Amino acid sequence: MTLTLYNTLTRHQKPFETVEPGKVKMYYCGVTVYDYCHLGHARACIVWDVVRRYLQFIGYEVRYIQNFTDIDDKILNRARQEHSSMEAVADRFIKAYFEDMARLGIKEADEYPRATHTMNGIQRLIHDLEKKGFAYPSNGDVYYAVRQFSEYGKLSGRRLEDMQAGASGRVDAEDPEYQKKRDKVDFALWKAAKSGEPAWESPWGAGRPGWHIECSAMVRDRLGDTIDIHAGGEDLIFPHHENEIAQSEAVTGKPLARYWLHNGMVKVNGDKMSKSLGNFTTIRDLLNRGVEPMALRLFVLQAQYRTPIDFTDEAIADKTNAWHTLKEGLLFGYQHGKQLGWGLGTGAIPVSNPYIERFQEAVNDDFNFPGGLTVLFELAKQLRREGHILVHQGKTETPADDLKIQWQTLVTLAEVLGLEAKIEAQIPVDDGLSDTEIEDLIQQRQAARKARNFAEADHIRNQLQAQGINLIDSTDGTRFIRNKDS
Repeated sequence: MTLTLYNTLTRHQKPFETVEPGKVKMYYCGVTVYDYCHLGHARACIVWDVVRRYLQFIGYEVRYIQNFTDIDDKILNRARQEHSSMEAVADRFIKAYFEDMARLGIKEADEYPRATHTMNGIQRLIHDLEKKGFAYPSNGDVYYAVRQFSEYGKLSGRRLEDMQAGASGRVDAEDPEYQKKRDKVDFALWKAAKSGEPAWESPWGAGRPGWHIECSAMVRDRLGDTIDIHAGGEDLIFPHHENEIAQSEAVTGKPLARYWLHNGMVKVNGDKMSKSLGNFTTIRDLLNRGVEPMALRLFVLQAQYRTPIDFTDEAIADKTNAWHTLKEGLLFGYQHGKQLGWGLGTGAIPVSNPYIERFQEAVNDDFNFPGGLTVLFELAKQLRREGHILVHQGKTETPADDLKIQWQTLVTLAEVLGLEAKIEAQIPVDDGLSDTEIEDLIQQRQAARKARNFAEADHIRNQLQAQGINLIDSTDGTRFIRNKDS
């Protein structure tokens, strides 16, 4: 079961081989911190979080770096609107980023370099490009000479001839920056200081870096000349990642990344998400409206990561129901383990078994998380069925030891996908209910069932199960058994 990945650069899927055996150096182009994170960020962050988790699960030592772009025109515009500063805006939305990601269960990266903290590395890389003839200064700016890099366009498949033909005279006349370039396809590495904007001293005069050079410098400083995985949204393929390759490889003469991985975009009700269409949805707005974080994770993971996905109310409702099914399976051991003689706690990660083998076989095919989820739902439905049988008949059809292995496997694989949902925290330990209190709850449950309020009836049953009290329904009515009495 060899992991194979689709590489945007080669346009082929091939076995995953790292620069250093057993270790993965991975970089994800993170967010520009001028606003709250939206659904597109949620998809990317969830996908690369699970990629990292899975690589660790199959035995790799992963060093995962994610940057913050904290100097940008959008940040400066926001600062002007708020009569604030670039630093204050960036700090506020970096803090918000961590809050949103924590709610989605996303593990923190090993390091979060910022562009403004990498100025020495940025200037060093520009100097190296200039020395090698790939960059030139022009009135305080510094530009990359695209035609000097013969492989330009190899990631996106774009040709310089097409890009030059697309440059219009109208744009040239309106933007003085174009007049500084030797060639219309060249792009800025360093921008001369403008009045009222932050600036750093450099050999070319005061100014600030261009966007593309920032990531090249951060990758080089934190991970070296060649990394294993460079990840990001497909909207970054051109020009950002194309320009990263041109910058980095022109200096080092080595591949910047062995594998370029890109996640697909998110649409909302079939349309591209944008503020002008009124369908711009932030993560925190969505979660504050009551959407469950794990339902959002399932929404992302039940689609192949490279394909576009469409966010609709129907889609999230479907994934909410799916999460409740999975959650019931994950709760099985905490609700029934004591009665089955297990004790609480998941125990050690189970040894390889057919479920884990099927999960890996699926996911090893270019991170096929939907295929992996099929295994989880199979386990969850089996456990849910056995739980219902146990509640109504006082015993299970499957031997308790086999059920424990199934549950341990489900919990283990769910954690790989970030679907653990802090199960233990949801189960109160309290067996102090008196028989009278239990009977009262049974009566409330029966009243709810008669009123066809099955959600409330299930809630009461689950509440009792969580406290070690199982209900057994029969034609003679409902009786209860405390786990310690069984």
